[in-house]
Amino acid sequence: MSQAEIGLIGLGVMGSNLALNIAEKGNKIAVFNRTVDATRRFYAEAGALKDQIVPCETIQEFVAAIRPPRPIIIMIKAGDPVDQQMEALKPHLAKGDIMIDAGNANFRDTMRRFDALKDSGLTFIGMGVSGGEEGARHGPSIMVGGTEESYRRVEKVLTSIAAKYDSDPCVASLGENGAGHFVKTIHNGIEYADMQMIAEIYGILRDGLKMSAQEIGEVFGAWNKGRLNSYLIEITEKVLKAADPLTGNPIVDMILDKAGQKGTGKWSVIEAQNMGVPATAIEAAVAARSISSAKGEREAAEKILGLPPVGEIRVTDRDAFIKDLENALLAAKVGAYAQGFAVMSAASNEFGWNLPMPTIAKIWRAGCIIRSQFLDEITTAFTKAPDAANLIVTPAFAAMVKETDGALRRVVSTAVLGGLPVPALASALGYFDSYRRGRGTANVIQAQRDFFGAHGFDRIDGADSHHGPWGSGLSA
Repeated sequence: MSQAEIGLIGLGVMGSNLALNIAEKGNKIAVFNRTVDATRRFYAEAGALKDQIVPCETIQEFVAAIRPPRPIIIMIKAGDPVDQQMEALKPHLAKGDIMIDAGNANFRDTMRRFDALKDSGLTFIGMGVSGGEEGARHGPSIMVGGTEESYRRVEKVLTSIAAKYDSDPCVASLGENGAGHFVKTIHNGIEYADMQMIAEIYGILRDGLKMSAQEIGEVFGAWNKGRLNSYLIEITEKVLKAADPLTGNPIVDMILDKAGQKGTGKWSVIEAQNMGVPATAIEAAVAARSISSAKGEREAAEKILGLPPVGEIRVTDRDAFIKDLENALLAAKVGAYAQGFAVMSAASNEFGWNLPMPTIAKIWRAGCIIRSQFLDEITTAFTKAPDAANLIVTPAFAAMVKETDGALRRVVSTAVLGGLPVPALASALGYFDSYRRGRGTANVIQAQRDFFGAHGFDRIDGADSHHGPWGSGLSA
């Protein structure tokens, strides 16, 4: 029997779907699960793909089934279980073998694991996989972090299983150690912001204009035919139009308003703060999910504080306002993506990754959750201006911001006056207003710092700075 081209450990939902994708694309794959019954069940249900699958019931059998140098995908719960699985594998592996963590790992864990294997003869790939269960089965966006040599060993398999955009595979090697998982983390942070902004627009339509779920679905459907065309807008239309099979009511009205999170959005915010890069739209989205989870507290607060004494939003031209909502969402998305790419640029410099921004935008165009036609424009913008300080100062996006930020300002103002929470939309507007202003207000902050801590400051006239308190040279 010929050996498998690649191996996979962990036959949960994501692992099973990824294994079937690999097999379906003509790659022989060895599979192993800690629970033998899961392996047997997976193989029994593989149908016509059985010939491409080698089910293994022991680690020894599994490793022997893979062609050296052996690439082994680990698709299990992130954290300690990955470390434990790696330790169990190591005694059975040989020089050049590659362990691949394809879960939602913290990139700092990936860097640690990569470094720990440097002198062992083994190597490590941290691989971000986006697209959920559907993507894993039929074509995800894949972000790889590892050595060029290790990537070449798996490139053929990964290229075959990745989503395709105009025949281009949505997979790339982005740099060493944690590069792939870092890019996936920022992808998820942008996803948080995008989803929150959509939810805020939905809230304005539902609570401000008193529209039904079906009517709002029609609005999103129309937007999906224009510049907002994307997977998230597409599925928003679908969920808003879907009916609950038990009651016949809109399914969205039957879902409790508590959104969960797995941690990647929070990691995006933490790393942005670590690098001193503002990612305010992502921060607002993460905070909004945290507030949403406090359902009981919110209900109690409403009884104590009441809602703002403002009811339905009154607009003189409903169609014009809905057009403003469309442009506001586009503007806010630009802000969120600009922040995400700025964080990646800072990380690229800090960790020496040389992240290729146009390539990242390219591999997000299909397969992943934030796929949209918007990413084609980002690819073009960074290709034409690879050293741009920020996405919003590239010619195409500067024009887009100028065209749409007025709508964002009107929408945020209307929502705030109407008592409707729009934290992510407002944060995007604040980001634009702060970033575009040559003279801000931090001079008073620096003066306060100097007064209390003798930090010194930069003068606008270039003269030597003084140190506080003011008695050391300046009068109060």
